[in-house]
Parts: sequence; C-alpha cells; structure tokens
Amino acid sequence: MASEPRQPSSPGGPRVLVAGASGFTGALAAYLLWRHPDFELSMLTARSQLGSRLRDIYPRYRVPLALQELDLDAAADAADAAIVAYPHAAAAPTVAALRERGLRVVDLSADYRLNSLADYEHWYGEHPCPELMKEAVYGLTELHREQIAGAALVANPGCYPTASLLALAPLARAGLLADVVIDAKQGVSGAGRVFDESTHLSMAGENIVPYKVAAHRHTPEIEEQLALLGAPAMRVQFQAHLVALDQGEQVSCYVTPTRAVAGEELRELYRQAYAQEPFVEVVDGPPGVREVRETNFCRLFAAFDEHTGKVLAFSSIDNLWKGTSSQALQNLNLMFGLPETRGLL
Repeated sequence: MASEPRQPSSPGGPRVLVAGASGFTGALAAYLLWRHPDFELSMLTARSQLGSRLRDIYPRYRVPLALQELDLDAAADAADAAIVAYPHAAAAPTVAALRERGLRVVDLSADYRLNSLADYEHWYGEHPCPELMKEAVYGLTELHREQIAGAALVANPGCYPTASLLALAPLARAGLLADVVIDAKQGVSGAGRVFDESTHLSMAGENIVPYKVAAHRHTPEIEEQLALLGAPAMRVQFQAHLVALDQGEQVSCYVTPTRAVAGEELRELYRQAYAQEPFVEVVDGPPGVREVRETNFCRLFAAFDEHTGKVLAFSSIDNLWKGTSSQALQNLNLMFGLPETRGLL
C-alpha cells in the first residue's frame, strides 16, 4: 500500500480537503486522494493531533501533509470539495457550512443517509441540520450512479448497508424478497480508533462478539433502500458481530423468497445485475474477506437451499475501503465527471 511522498500529479485539478483525517477512514481517504491522478489533496483537518503529519500517525500511507484545525473560510479558498469523516451529529454542521461556501461534499457519517427525518431522529436523535436532507444523494454508486453524477452532497453509505444492499438488490428488483435476516461480521477497525472493552485486543482476539443487539442503526438504512428498489415494506432482522480481524466484512443474508427460484435462475439474475459493474464480482462460491482486502471490490455469491426454501446471499468487502473511503472516492470521481474507477484500479 505504501507510496513515496510526492506532490499531487495534477496541480490545477479539483482540490479536495479531508475533514477528520486523524481517524481510520479519513486517513485512508487522504491516502487515496494523495495518489489520485486527477485530484489535488489540498488540506487535512482534524480535531486532535493538530500539527502532526499524517505520515507520522499512519506511516504506511506516506502522506506528508500536517493536520490543521478546520477554518471554514480558509477551506473555501483551498478546496473545491471535501470528504467529511466525522461521527453522526458532529458531521452535519460542518457539512452544512462547507455547502454554504460552495464546496461539494461526500459525508461519511449517517447524517444524510436517510430520507426520513422521523427515522433519523428515532435511531440517532435530533438532527442538527435537517434542511440538507432533501439535497443529499445516497452514495451507493451501483444503485444511484446517475443521481450521484449531478450531486453536490453525497451521503456515503454505511459499510454494512453497502455489503447487504449489493447482496440483496437483485432479489429486491425481481420481487423475490418476502423476509430477510442479515448475519454480518466485521473486523475491529469498524469500531474506529476509540476502543472499548469489546474491541480491546484481549477481548477481540480469538473471539466473536455480537454487538448492538436488536438495535443496530444501519437497519433503517437497509430497509429504506430495499423499499426504493421495489421490495415490499418489511422489517429486516440485522445483527452485527466483531471478529478477530483488523479489517474486512462479510454479510450472510438468509432470504425467504416470494417463490422458489432455481439455482441457475438465481445465478443468471446476479450475473445480469452486475455484468457492467466495475467493482462487483459475482463468483461461483462463497467469497472471503481476504479476496477484497484493500480494494474497492465487492464479491457476491448466491444459492438456493432446496431443503429450507431459502435463498442464501453472501457478500464480502473491505469495510474501510468499499465500505467507506474508496467508495467515497468512487462517488467523488462521478461528482467531477471522471470515470468512477479513476485512482481505484
């Protein structure tokens, strides 16, 4: 992954700042922008470790820029776009201020992922800046490519919804979803740099830990997007687990279909759905997370269980890459009229 320090290769190209660059996802976004052939990484801001160079915090990324406190007026002079890597509620005011100053924004938080303000407030609490919710486009590129291309504000999906929705979208479009249970597993990097007892090495090592039981905030995001794909209103059973990995994510979806579906029909459904997608690979057997580590790829496999009548759909991504930062760059490419694969292959 490491690259030697260099100035951006395209001075005069779109200038991008990363707000929240001290965290895992912000730092990776900065690295991807630093090596991008068209974007200029113009500024890194953070709320901690100010003055530190990113390469000193994350040596493998070799990005020599120093972290600054976010000055919104200076940001407006220094950048054309921003990737905001703040937690929910903390992100919204910064996103709103950057939009007021004319920057295009990719927001990595949950603040603009939902269309329903009521749903947001039920799961997250009061929204700091709800007026931008109608402007935001949900940034799962494979589902909303055309809207993203004309957007000024893109809400990057959560990592679990990214893997889950790519696994379920062909079934939703075909009217095959009657009920869904999602069993999701993720490496401890998904918890970010602020560790609690469950993500401490002594607890996470050689262990599998369910978390946010019956209360995971990605559930309404998945339900809302499935409905937009044509699925009937349903309540998805979603359960997340931390596993003894640094990064990587696997979701196993157990689907009650509206009718029996033969294995070849199922395979053809997925092949047709993703035949033109540069970052989605439909494979012939269950995928593992090593196959997609440090890439923007998602690997999918689906099968029909004749004994139970269930469809089993499996999806593997890297939670920090396709689940967050590289997907943000995929979206940013589209927002500036570049090929979505630029800087990612």
